Amino acid sequence: MLSFLQQNLAIYLIFSGLLGLTIGSFLNVVILRLPRMMERQWQRDCLELLKQPATTDEERLDLAYPPSRCPQCGHQIRAWENIPVISWLLLRGRCSDCTTPISTRYPLVEAATALLTLIVAYHFDPGWQVLAAMGFTWALIALTMIDFDTQLLPDNITLPLLWSGLLLNLDGLFSDLESAVIGAAAGYLTLWSVYQIFKRITGKEGMGYGDFKLLAAIGAWLGWQYLPLTIMASALVGALLGISLILLRGRERNLPIPFGPYLAAAGWIAMLWGDSINHAYLQWSGLG
Repeated sequence: MLSFLQQNLAIYLIFSGLLGLTIGSFLNVVILRLPRMMERQWQRDCLELLKQPATTDEERLDLAYPPSRCPQCGHQIRAWENIPVISWLLLRGRCSDCTTPISTRYPLVEAATALLTLIVAYHFDPGWQVLAAMGFTWALIALTMIDFDTQLLPDNITLPLLWSGLLLNLDGLFSDLESAVIGAAAGYLTLWSVYQIFKRITGKEGMGYGDFKLLAAIGAWLGWQYLPLTIMASALVGALLGISLILLRGRERNLPIPFGPYLAAAGWIAMLWGDSINHAYLQWSGLG
């Protein structure tokens, strides 16, 4: 199968794009429901801690149930209405029952997932590495959107991402195991140290623990050698965007800006082109 895909690049890329569209549709569910599931779990934990009875009339909510439906009228989405991107276009961005507008975000997430999956597929040869890189990409997309929405980076994604990176590198899929272990520890401790210093100086929390875990996961996947690139790129983009929002939109300086999306973007870039970027920097600085 792998040799067939290697010899048929067009089929390989078409299959990858369709896979990306399908996964993108699922990621929309994860992005929407996972924070709600976490909130419900926190409420149950609080009730248990206070020794109060748990709510029993809640509708089941997980990634599989209830079936997708219109939040306005409750119309259950039929199979033909759930085709990534195409259904949104056929429905002209509206519910088929009550004509309530459907957010453009849904097809955009699906299209972006397909595009990034295609880029990964083109960059890596068919095999375990490309499958792992796709999984890494999909997890980063979900974390990015959830952080934008809620300023949370769920442990349900960051911790499995961290451990899977270490396990995959037992056989050196992206990095040798020693570099991966050091990368995980250094990634976490670097942002944790920045957090502690900032908090002691200003009395404020500059970032959340989810950011530490995400950088640890990136270090576990790619090795410590890619952490400087990831940190510098994410900090630069975050700073430029933050300043732009303040100057152009009058955003209050004290309003928090999620850092996870910039870490995710920088980590993804480092996975694909980190070697070339690091080599170019060393050549430019005269160290290579």
